[in-house]
Amino acid sequence: MLLRAYRLSDKLGVVLIKSVAALTEQTLAGLLILRRAVFAILSIILAPFIWLFSRVFRVSGRAGSAMSRGAVGAAQTQMARRAARREMDKTVVEDPLRAQNRRLSLLAVLLLVALVAVVLWATNPGRTAAPLPVVNVDLAASSLGETPQPTAPNAVAALPTQVPTATALPPVLAVRGTIAFTVRENAQTDIWALPIGSRSPIRLIADPADDRDPAWSPDGRRLAFASHRDGNWEIYVQDFVDNSLTRMTYDLSFQAAPSWSPDGQWLVYESYLGNTLDIWYVRVDGSQPPSVLPGMSDSADFSPSWSPDGRRIAFVSWRDGNQEIYLFNLDDQELVNVTNTALRDEDYPSWSPDGSELSFSAFDQGIEKVFVLDVDAPGAVAQVVAGGRAPAWSPDGSSLVYAVDSTASHDTNLIAAPITDPGLITSIVPAPFGASDPAWTGQPLPPAVINAGSQRVFDLPLYDEQEAPRNADPVYTLRSLPNVEAPYAALSERVNDSFNALREATIERVGWDFLSTLQDAFWDINRLPEPGEERRNWLMTGRAFAINRNAIVGFPSPIEVVREDIGVNTYWRIFVRVADNAQNGDLGEPLRRMPWDFLAREQRDVQAYDEGGRLRLQMPQGYYVDFTQLALDYGWERMPAGSDWRANINAVNFWMFRKTGGLDWFTAMREIYTEGSLVNFAPTAAPTQAGLTAATLTALPPTAEPTAEGEG
Repeated sequence: MLLRAYRLSDKLGVVLIKSVAALTEQTLAGLLILRRAVFAILSIILAPFIWLFSRVFRVSGRAGSAMSRGAVGAAQTQMARRAARREMDKTVVEDPLRAQNRRLSLLAVLLLVALVAVVLWATNPGRTAAPLPVVNVDLAASSLGETPQPTAPNAVAALPTQVPTATALPPVLAVRGTIAFTVRENAQTDIWALPIGSRSPIRLIADPADDRDPAWSPDGRRLAFASHRDGNWEIYVQDFVDNSLTRMTYDLSFQAAPSWSPDGQWLVYESYLGNTLDIWYVRVDGSQPPSVLPGMSDSADFSPSWSPDGRRIAFVSWRDGNQEIYLFNLDDQELVNVTNTALRDEDYPSWSPDGSELSFSAFDQGIEKVFVLDVDAPGAVAQVVAGGRAPAWSPDGSSLVYAVDSTASHDTNLIAAPITDPGLITSIVPAPFGASDPAWTGQPLPPAVINAGSQRVFDLPLYDEQEAPRNADPVYTLRSLPNVEAPYAALSERVNDSFNALREATIERVGWDFLSTLQDAFWDINRLPEPGEERRNWLMTGRAFAINRNAIVGFPSPIEVVREDIGVNTYWRIFVRVADNAQNGDLGEPLRRMPWDFLAREQRDVQAYDEGGRLRLQMPQGYYVDFTQLALDYGWERMPAGSDWRANINAVNFWMFRKTGGLDWFTAMREIYTEGSLVNFAPTAAPTQAGLTAATLTALPPTAEPTAEGEG
């Protein structure tokens, strides 16, 4: 083995030595060629000077010879020979050609040295001046109503006045144009718009009533949308060229979600007539009355989208027992289910500009995703583009824009992603949480519209939380809830005003006092939880309330509960049925999501019992208000179900709403309890089997409880 290693190392050494020798030889040869080339160039340049020098040397040589011969005279022969020899030696030494060569060699050396010096000076990195920084303008850096300043990450302190340069638009935004989208602020929805390349969104449709569902006309000069400005939801068209607003529908029922025909002469939309949500269409010039699309069913049909070829309409329907996307062909009136997925509910269909693909969004394994489906390829499977919802195509069909919600920062970003490379995404603009319905046109907004658009309407706050902290422990106390029925109708003074404001808003939206009766408002700290309920329950903090669980019972029931699986958690969305005297379209809107039937687990349905219930078999009729969204407007968030909610009804938690204010449970408790009262709830170090320590909790009764002020 050692002998083989020696032979191998010896061979490698020989190869290395030969390689170095060859490299050295080639380097010297290259330098010789370079030297010859330099001498050739210099010879051509200096030829006139060489000729002049030779002439001068010849003249001086002849004059010297004549002087020598005149000085010899009649001297002796030996001296004459010596003088002649010295003259000959002098002539040889002063030969003009040899002197010329010496001078040329010296000049070549000096020029070569100068050339090397110039090269070293030009390539010296120390002499290169720092360039002016390029300011990176981030389109995602500005939120609604804000004007962020550009930043220069490579700014040089020695340059006091730097000239910023605009960053080129990303390729996904190169088509430019305008994106309209819906924003919800202060419990109201409005339509905003962002001119591509701008950092300042404008409120495009500003009205005290709710506006939503923007849809650009094919020429980009008009925007169709749904509005509640005349007392119920209707379809309107805003023309930005002549600044005119036209109401397209006149009916007390619900109308929303418009979509344009490719010739711009028709609108298709969803309408709730005869207690059925169906797809209708109407001529934009008003020359024909609205008509229902053929082939509609008793199930909910909604979210229409007209194809670019004008011959197909995509829409969402529950007609086959789950939420699917269908295509209706206007030529043969054939209806085709193009998604056929039993495990996910698709929504927001949108056609590509060439009419070959459909984009849509759906929850898939707990994550809302954007899909693209080739509708012209038989048996094609929808492909995932990215995580997000409510997609819309760019005008050139190369990319999609969609909404991405962030629970961490509690906002929503509009994202653009190319279809061919989903990894290259661009954040367009951040918006308030829940922003939706982006619509992209290739046309810019008229300057007059941009100048007239409001940046942000600073509406009055929805409520004013009156707090009176004390110089004592605890700092805060409880406040009673007037005219509310509950075992203990009180909340912390840090959240009671927002609850009272939410209650008033609910009365206004649903037409009856839904929050006048609560399952719970505040739990006494000595109350022991039922199986499945948290021992550290948020009801103990005075920052939570529970609606009446029995509201799911009745025909129709006062509330409907929709299941939402987000990530690893199960959440519930509460829809409150509006008053019977307002079931004409004045309040609320029809349901699109199928509610969850908890009572099915008690009807000898084994699968429903194991799953904690099942979807309803039919969509409930009537008008409802999304109470979960309304509660969130006032700062009250829903709670996830417990991990064992399917087997334990007490862990379902669809009735629970809390307002943490960013506090953890123990800190929230300290606001209304003394430290001594919570000594048995505080984390304590306890030894483990491995000899380590871990935080454990005990639940012994405390020694005191807060009192509620303002009780009658």
